[in-house]
Amino acid sequence: MNICRKIARKIIIILLLAVLSGISAAATAAPAGAGEFKIARLKYRGGGDWYSDPTSLPNLLKGAEDVLGIKAAKEEVRLSIMDEALFTCPFAYVTGHGKVKFSEEEAVRLRLYLASGGFLWADDNYGMDEYFRKEIRKVFPEQELLEIPFDHEIYHMVYAFPGGLPKIHEHHGGPPHGYGIVHDGRLVVFYSYNTDIGDGLEDADVHNDPAEKRQAARKMAVNIVAYALTH
Repeated sequence: MNICRKIARKIIIILLLAVLSGISAAATAAPAGAGEFKIARLKYRGGGDWYSDPTSLPNLLKGAEDVLGIKAAKEEVRLSIMDEALFTCPFAYVTGHGKVKFSEEEAVRLRLYLASGGFLWADDNYGMDEYFRKEIRKVFPEQELLEIPFDHEIYHMVYAFPGGLPKIHEHHGGPPHGYGIVHDGRLVVFYSYNTDIGDGLEDADVHNDPAEKRQAARKMAVNIVAYALTH
């Protein structure tokens, strides 16, 4: 099965699971944008700037459409974890510079979303690390965030990254790290730390990153999308 067919199948499965999970028909049956790949940017409590890097996800959606040959939405969907429409999005994204806070109810809901076929990419925009680690433990208290080996599929889906995540911005010093949580044999959470892929996805004039850094960020982000939509 080629990658486009796998992606189409994954989106259909997500919509079916939304219905089976008790999500209302109104949340799953809207005709506008039906069948498009959507990214849900998670709005969280705690005071962190969940809305940072506003041009990054529209650029990623365009990149996914161009490279993967799928129909993608033009803009991100901004949702809280408790929004029913989350279950119609196969891919969720969380970023920020500061405090991230999930309630116990949100933690249960996020686990249900991930166990039902959803995927979460967390991208530390510098300052999120200690908070995200604590909050994701509420979602999977029985598991640790583990470093993803460089030979994992996520680093080789479309573009090869034999050394793991590319380094886009310098925050803490040292190399970047990709962490993850595997649930029922599937990587459901991918956490990019000490690189700031989201900054590299922004419009060229936002951070004035060199072209090769922006290209590396785009390629890695497309890999993450391709993995999420085929597993």
